[in-house]
Amino acid sequence: MKIKAQNTFESVHQVVALIPSGKVTTYGAIANYLGLKGGARVVGYAMNAAPRGIPAHRVVNRLGELSGRKSFETPDMMQERLEKEGLVIVKDKIKDFKAHFWDPSVALG
Repeated sequence: MKIKAQNTFESVHQVVALIPSGKVTTYGAIANYLGLKGGARVVGYAMNAAPRGIPAHRVVNRLGELSGRKSFETPDMMQERLEKEGLVIVKDKIKDFKAHFWDPSVALG
């Protein structure tokens, strides 16, 4: 699937919108898929500017940690949303991270 967007942030948001419920991906995996210069950091900036409705809670760091939790309305919101989707979070980290990992390069080709 080819992402069609007018700018980098919009491209990131389009990829994030495709992450299935109960799955997560990383900033780096999104950057790799989109071929972004600046990599994971650029994806982080885009996530900070994500519009309402984008499932930003499904983007975590490369270790499966909820590194973006401070960007949500409450410090626990990211974890609560992931738990509603069936993921188990222990000490701010996704249990069985690899089993829940969604790779856009594989899923979207």
